[in-house]
Amino acid sequence: MSEVIVVTSGKGGVGKTTSSANLSAGLALRGKKVAVIDFDVGLRNLDLVMGCERRVVYDFVNVINGEASLNQALIRDKHAQNLYILPASQTRDKEALTEAGVEKVIKDLKTMGFDYIVCDSPAGIENGAIMALTFADHAIVVVNPEVSSVRDSDRIIGILQSRSRRAREGREPVQERLLITRYSPKRVRAGEMLSYLDILEILKVPLLGVIPESQRVLESSNAGVPAVHDTASEVAQAYGDAIDRFLGKQVPLRFVAEEDRGFLRRLLDSVSRKATA
Repeated sequence: MSEVIVVTSGKGGVGKTTSSANLSAGLALRGKKVAVIDFDVGLRNLDLVMGCERRVVYDFVNVINGEASLNQALIRDKHAQNLYILPASQTRDKEALTEAGVEKVIKDLKTMGFDYIVCDSPAGIENGAIMALTFADHAIVVVNPEVSSVRDSDRIIGILQSRSRRAREGREPVQERLLITRYSPKRVRAGEMLSYLDILEILKVPLLGVIPESQRVLESSNAGVPAVHDTASEVAQAYGDAIDRFLGKQVPLRFVAEEDRGFLRRLLDSVSRKATA
């Protein structure tokens, strides 16, 4: 049975599209058939992060308007054979997304046998964001460890609980999980960002995973290959842990404490500081 996942946040720039790409690719690498849809009409970026921007011919709005079939618009990922991307329109207005149109596309994707349909939501509460969460079975709320991001995420959680189709029909609520991105234990210890425990205490949402702050995220986005493919990186391992938890596995939480650099590393640092003093 197909399940719809919305990747959402209250604030822009928290790593939502990057997370949509990595979670989708990670699920596909585990043998799931996955479609990921960009709901950010007018400001699409998912195609860039997925490295398929030059292959876009038709888009989400074309399908909704009957200007192209779903098969014509879906782009098969080059790195995961079970993964397909449905890009957003770069030129249309956000109001082009209608509830009836989005519902038909999602129903058609389910008929095509997709295990998961991932909706990459725009930030905030505008039309594209509401359309992205309307049909969700699961919500992954992406948050940075900063006060403004946490506050805005609290608002989007409230909207999920009231505006989703499940909420409106009185069905079992959307299953919400929290994904904390750009996390640095060192900066937490220095008081420069909130700890993951602080965030959990404020939002009261189960934790899906913690993604460490890393240059690798930017490098992978610029290369158009989700970081999850680089299995040696901490970012890939953190997203992998999050995916395993989503699929029901018990996985220990990593990347939330500073690593012990070891006696030799500390000794070398000490010698270096004395030499430059």
